[in-house]
Amino acid sequence: MNTTVTPQATTKNSADCVKIGDSPISDFLMSVYILVFIFGLIFNLLTLGPIWQQVKRGNVLGIFLLNLSISDLLYILTMPLWINYYLKNHHWELGVQSCSVAGFFYYSNMYISILLLCCISVDRCLVVTFPLRSKTHRTSCYAWAQCATVYALVTVLHIIVLVKDGLQDAHDDDNDRCYETFPIKTPIALFNMLRVGLGFVLPLLILAVSYWRVLAKVGQSPGLTAQAKRKVRMLSFGVIGIFSMCFAPYHILLFARSLAFYNSSDVLSDGNYCQFEQKIHFYFSCTLALSSLNCLVDPVLYVLVSNGVQEEAKLFWRRYRSTQSNGTVLTAYTREKANANLI
Repeated sequence: MNTTVTPQATTKNSADCVKIGDSPISDFLMSVYILVFIFGLIFNLLTLGPIWQQVKRGNVLGIFLLNLSISDLLYILTMPLWINYYLKNHHWELGVQSCSVAGFFYYSNMYISILLLCCISVDRCLVVTFPLRSKTHRTSCYAWAQCATVYALVTVLHIIVLVKDGLQDAHDDDNDRCYETFPIKTPIALFNMLRVGLGFVLPLLILAVSYWRVLAKVGQSPGLTAQAKRKVRMLSFGVIGIFSMCFAPYHILLFARSLAFYNSSDVLSDGNYCQFEQKIHFYFSCTLALSSLNCLVDPVLYVLVSNGVQEEAKLFWRRYRSTQSNGTVLTAYTREKANANLI
């Protein structure tokens, strides 16, 4: 999250530090966000119904997936604003407050998704590692409480930053940019460091340890079929792979930008800092677009590897076809199969 320079230091503004002109970059980023918006919206809406059926049956993983889908949908709903922003070649024409609100939802839902993926990984680890002991604690209230805590924690932190930062600081009045103002301020550079550590590195470690435990336990289990073990491996490597590919590049460059700021004695007179920001700007914008792909692949991954959601989806379409043809009802066997816990 970037901010404008202090009033007394107006000799080098955003335009002097980083020049953003008309270029194919805007068209590329706009195309990425359009694709994410269309397919992310479709995939999340298609899986929302089957996931909701799992929630109604008290499935704990279903509750996590529902909240993840809601977070992804809120994230996706900010896409049209950013599409319009890149369509106008990095000019925000929707007002100062709308810039801050759009950025608030964009970044908040990114970290809500990250923390919910952590909750899912820890839940899977507990189920596989301590099946009997975790059964008494894994209730619907337990899952809803965790989701509410994640939403509240991320929302409050970003509201504090937004208020402390000032609504207008996210918007560059001189160039009409949104969250692309240079140089950054010290408090925001510090907040970026915290985002990298607590919002990415720590969750990545939790994911890796949790799924490492899951893979070790599943590999030693003689009761699981080869297909079931392969499905667990798919989920484990898929989540870590997607998490790393979508979020790692953005946080690496965010960390690099903050380091460059701290290593510069005076960002207003240091040409090296502005040159660095100029060179890295395109790549940083691309990593932001790459992070948005997470909300597109999340529903696909979990539908492919989760028995409950798969069966609910099949149940829905069978019901639909049955109603369209002769109104027949599905057998009790199919419903029992759909009630199976997600691995």
